[in-house]
Amino acid sequence: MPDWYHIKTKIRYVSPILVAVACVVGFSLIPQKLQAEQWRLVREGILFGISGMAVLQQQDSSVSFVIVHDNKNPDEGRLAVLTISPQQPPRYLPLSWPNSAEMPVDLEAITAVPGAGEPSFMAATSYGKIYHLRISANQEVSVVGVFDLPPYPEGSNFEGFALQEINGKLLAFWVHRGSNEDPGVIYWGTMDLSSSKITLVGEATVRVPFPVRPQLSSGRGSVRHISDLKVDPAGIVYISSATDSGDDGPFASAWYAVGAVTVAPDRVEFRQNPSLVPLRRFPDRKIEAFELLPGASGGVVFGSDDENMGGWLYTD
Repeated sequence: MPDWYHIKTKIRYVSPILVAVACVVGFSLIPQKLQAEQWRLVREGILFGISGMAVLQQQDSSVSFVIVHDNKNPDEGRLAVLTISPQQPPRYLPLSWPNSAEMPVDLEAITAVPGAGEPSFMAATSYGKIYHLRISANQEVSVVGVFDLPPYPEGSNFEGFALQEINGKLLAFWVHRGSNEDPGVIYWGTMDLSSSKITLVGEATVRVPFPVRPQLSSGRGSVRHISDLKVDPAGIVYISSATDSGDDGPFASAWYAVGAVTVAPDRVEFRQNPSLVPLRRFPDRKIEAFELLPGASGGVVFGSDDENMGGWLYTD
């Protein structure tokens, strides 16, 4: 069976059918030892929700992630290393933000930088500021640079940011989450690491069929059409969606393949799936993060920000 995370595709169009086939193949590669563990508590309390996650290190029997928290006050955590192993509770190690660096407010996403030697990541805030980070072997954090996304509409609220190299070109993807009648928006463009510059190429709107806006007597509650985004090396674009009904829920989430990106020498194209079908539904969680694990031992891992109920992890 092919390792779909390492396909070097040359095709110029990926149909929704091929997207679905790729998903099924990916599910078959999930390590059985982790598969049965499912939801596990990371930390209790509103300060420990998982807003973004990216692989730090992957071994045969364990995986470590860098995770971000959407905290806003100076004395609250921003980064941590989360390690999962079979038959063991998740190991949580907070990372200190460098004292000399500007502290971010409301981190919502993190992505690995493809091809970097030392572990290198970019973390994004809800208002479009990107922090380029390095994490040393002794897990010290350094800030390489800080920059902004390309100009965006007033009122945008970003919950996903991802980098991926496809056919030799480094691409950036970022998303406005949307709310109820306001659709989510996927943006994509080319990334120049040397200048920390993203050049916008295109955008597409997304409205998900599930979850639906909760009917609450308080009148609160909304659907976030996009709560995170990742793109695999074959160009398949995945999103999570979630409801936000307040700090005590109720919550619901779903996971989708929304289309595929193809790269030619003179253009980058996104072909959107015209009919979205949830690949996974989670009736009791607010998923704000997920990560694709490459290789024959890979799969997908979901992280939730369940507000007062804390942060949870699900190995699919």
